[in-house]
This record gives sequence, structure tokens and C-alpha cells, in this order.
Amino acid sequence: MAYEMNRRLFVAAFAGLAGVAAAGLVGCSGSNGSDAGAGSASAGGSGDLLDQIRERGEMIFATEGTWSPWTFHDDSGELTGYDIEVARGIAERLGVEASFAEGEWDGLLAGLDSGRYDTMANGVSVTEEREEKYDFTEPYAYNRIVVITMADSDIASLDDLAGKTTANTLGSSYAALAEAHGATNTGVDDFNQTIQLLEAGRIDATLNDEVVFYDYMSQHPDANLKIAAENDEPTHVAFPLRKEAATESLLAAMNDAIADMREDGTLSDLSNEFFGMDISSND
Repeated sequence: MAYEMNRRLFVAAFAGLAGVAAAGLVGCSGSNGSDAGAGSASAGGSGDLLDQIRERGEMIFATEGTWSPWTFHDDSGELTGYDIEVARGIAERLGVEASFAEGEWDGLLAGLDSGRYDTMANGVSVTEEREEKYDFTEPYAYNRIVVITMADSDIASLDDLAGKTTANTLGSSYAALAEAHGATNTGVDDFNQTIQLLEAGRIDATLNDEVVFYDYMSQHPDANLKIAAENDEPTHVAFPLRKEAATESLLAAMNDAIADMREDGTLSDLSNEFFGMDISSND
């Protein structure tokens, strides 16, 4: 759901197979050239996914590309961000190239389910509900969710969301947390839309990452916004994989790569580069 607010990548919808279309898959590939995934991940069930990735020479990550500083396009149009550079680091340690398929949040996990993508690099929070369906790598970030409001809002805690209106991408941990505290959530495509609705007075609040708020405010210092409340416990951010035997060796290899990046300081350096603080550990 941490800004290059006015820069969006227009993505073309995949023409899926009939079976995928019937399942309602919404998956998109990036159209900016070098970062667009050219292949398709195996739908699973046949062979080892790590072997398949090494055979094809690329690992396909699903991402939004519109959510700074996690995943966004810089001034030159290059896809970058904390998620993107961590993904590239993992792929490098697996001996392959990282490619990225960009789309809206509600289609990314569906594309992972279908086997269109190998995993997802988009600040995915580990939740009990998601753990029932996916295997997660070790966390590569620890993040705090905050309630963002207009500066004159009387919201002061998560409990104050009861009876209020919020906006977040459908299926996100932000929407789930808001609804769990009694808010009515409106589905949107990205963070940019939530801020537009908030400033127009059409919603009372939006939930997102603390680092996303600070990134936005650094680029929009005159925005009349504030952090009204925050979640007590940081969420764990990790890469999701389909829960099947074919992904077991890939999960182990990704965990080894994350451990290596943590040990050699890569995660810390990337976090400081994109967030201005180190959120790569839970200290």
C-alpha cells in the first residue's frame, strides 16, 4: 500500500488463458522495457521452481511500481525502490536476473497463485491469514502502520476509526486493520488516490506505512496531513511463495540470500538509502 506521486506506469493487461481468465486473474507486466518480465513462472506442481528459475535465467517478481519508496520509478523512469533493489540482490545471489511485472495490488497475489510470477516484491506484510496460503521468507523489513489524517482531525487512536471512513487497496493489511477497528473502507488503486480522497474530505483517514508518510511529506512539505495514531507492533515484511513442494528449495535459497545481505550490510544500506532509517532489523 512507503513519493513519485504523479508518475504512473501505464501497464497493459495480460491476455490470460481461458482457465486463468475464468478464475478472474488480474495480472500486468511492466511496459518500460528492461524491467518487464519476458517469461512466465511455472504454475507449480511439476519440477523444482528454483531449477526452473535457473534454467530460464530470470526470477519474476510482481510489483506495483507506484509506491515510493518501496517500489517506484525515478526521474529517469527506472524502476527502483527498497523492494526492487532487495529483489535484484536476491536474484544476483541465485545467479539469475531479476525481472519485474507491474500491476495493481489486487492482481499481484492472484498472479502469484496462478504461477505467472515466482514471488512478489511489494512490501508484503506477513499475516496469519496469508500464512495459511503462502510460505514466507525471513523478513527483510519491519514496518509500522500508521493512521494518516488531515491535521485538524480528532482521530487519536486506532479505536477512533470506529464508524469512520478510510480508503486503501482491497485485500491489503491496511484495509484489514482499518475494518478490524470498525472503519468502512473504500477500495482504491494506490496511495496517491487515498491522499486525494483524504484532502477532498471524502474519507476520514487512510492507513499506510510510517516510512511512506514521511517520504510523501518530504516531497510535499505543505501538505496539511499528520500521523494521528500508529499500530503498536511492527509488521514483518517478506516475500511470499506458493505453498507447495516445488518452492521449498527456492524458499531456502532466498533465505540464504537475505541472510547474506543482512550480514554484509546490504539490507541496512538499502534501507537507509530509501527510507532514511534502518528498518531491516527488528531492533
